[in-house]
Amino acid sequence: MAISIGGLASELDTQKIIDALMNVERIPRTLLSAKSDDRKTVIAQLQSLNTSLQALATTAKDAAGPTALLQRTATSSDEAVRIRATDGAPVLQTDVVVDRVATAHSIVTGSFTTAAAGDPLVFTVVRPGGEPVEVRPASGKAADIAQALTAAGAGVTASAVSAGVDAEGRPQWRLQVTATETGAAAAFQVFRGDAAAVAAGTATDVATEPGGATVTAGADAQVRLWAGTAAEQTVTSASNTFTQLFAGVEVTVSRATTTPATLSVAADTTKSTAAAKAFVGAVGTLLAGIARGSTATAASAPGEQTRLGVFTGDSTVRSLSQAMTAAVQLPIDGVSPATAGISVDRLGVVTLDEKAFTAALAADPVAVQEMFAGVAERVQDVAERYSDKYDGLLTSRITGQESEVRMLGEQLTRWDLRLEQRRATLERTYASMETMLSRLQSQSSYLESQLSGLSGSGSSK
Repeated sequence: MAISIGGLASELDTQKIIDALMNVERIPRTLLSAKSDDRKTVIAQLQSLNTSLQALATTAKDAAGPTALLQRTATSSDEAVRIRATDGAPVLQTDVVVDRVATAHSIVTGSFTTAAAGDPLVFTVVRPGGEPVEVRPASGKAADIAQALTAAGAGVTASAVSAGVDAEGRPQWRLQVTATETGAAAAFQVFRGDAAAVAAGTATDVATEPGGATVTAGADAQVRLWAGTAAEQTVTSASNTFTQLFAGVEVTVSRATTTPATLSVAADTTKSTAAAKAFVGAVGTLLAGIARGSTATAASAPGEQTRLGVFTGDSTVRSLSQAMTAAVQLPIDGVSPATAGISVDRLGVVTLDEKAFTAALAADPVAVQEMFAGVAERVQDVAERYSDKYDGLLTSRITGQESEVRMLGEQLTRWDLRLEQRRATLERTYASMETMLSRLQSQSSYLESQLSGLSGSGSSK
C-alpha cells in the first residue's frame, strides 16, 4: 500500500491531482462499463420477449386444434340427468328416460362370534367370468376376515358390523361385503372354502347361510333414447356415466325418471369469440411490445439526445415482428383472415372485430375454424422458430449478447487491474517528488544558514 504524504513539501493537494489524472485514465473503462450495462438491459428485454414468445407458441398450439372455435353449451331439463359436452361435440337435442341407475353388488353374512377354523381357514371370492380369488385371513375374527377380503384385490371391500351378543354374552359380528365398482359385471359371491371346493360344489355361499342375504344386486344403469317411438333404443352402462351415447358428450344420471329429460348441445358463439379474441390479443400484445421497444424518442430540447429503444436496429427482432405480422395477415387457402374480422392496421396493431367474427362464425363455422386454425399454426411456427431453446433465432441472439457481456466483463477486470497499477505508480511518483523536494528544501535551508554565518563573521572582523 502506497503512503501518501499529501504535498507536505510542495504544498500541493497531490491526492486531488492523482484523482483528476485517474478520472482521465478511467474514461475508457467507464465507456466499456456503460456498454456492458446496455447489453445487459438488451439481454433482459430479449429474454422477456422470448418468454412471451414461448407462451404464445403454447397458446397458438391450442388455438390450432380442430375444435378450438367449436365451443359448446350443454343443458338438461332434469337435474337427475347431467350433460357435459366437449368442444367440437355435435349440436343436438334429444330426450332421455332413465330406467335405473347403476348399483354396486353388496351382501351381508349371518352373525357369528368367530369363524369356524378350517384346515386352513379360507374364503374364495368369485366374480362372473373371473378367476376365483382365495382369501386366507390371519384369524377367524371378523375384523381380520374383513381386512383380508379388502386387501385381496378381488374387487370387494368388507367391514365388520356389530350384531349384539349370543346367549353366552359373547360379542357377535356380521360381515358386509360390497363391490368396489358398480354394474352387473362387478357382482360377486363369497364362498366359505377354497377354489377347489367351489369348483366341486362343496363350498358354501356365505350370503345363503342363515342370516345372510344379498343387500343389493349389482346392476347396470339403463337409459332409453327416443322412448315411446319405433326408434326407441336402450343403452346400459356399468357406471352412472354414459360416454358413448353421442360423440364428445358425457351424460351422468343420479336417479330413475318417469318423464323424458331433454338434453341439448348448442354452439356457444360467445365462448368461441372470446377464445379467438384471447388468441388475437396475445399476438397483438407481443407485437405491441416489440413496437414500443423499437421506438426512438427524439430530443425535445437543446442539449438533449435522441433516446433509442432497446430493440431499435435489432434485425432479429425486426424480422420476428415482420414474420408474426405476416402469419396473422396473409390469406389461408385464398381466404383473408380479414373476412373473419382479424386485421392488422398500418401501424402494425392486430385487432379482432368481434361483430364481424361472430357473423362469419354463424354463417360458416367450419370455414372460420379452418381459417383460424391455419393462422394459429403459422403463429405457432414463427414462435417456435424464434424461441426454440436450442436453435431458436431469438435464443441465438440472446446467447450472442451474453457472450459479448462475458467478454466485456473480462475486459473490465483487466481495466480494473490496470487502473489500480496506474494509481499506485502515480502515488509513488508524487511521494518520491515530495521526498526529493523536502530534501532539496533542507539543503537550501542549510546552505542559507551557512552563508548567513559567513556573512556575519566577515562583518565582525
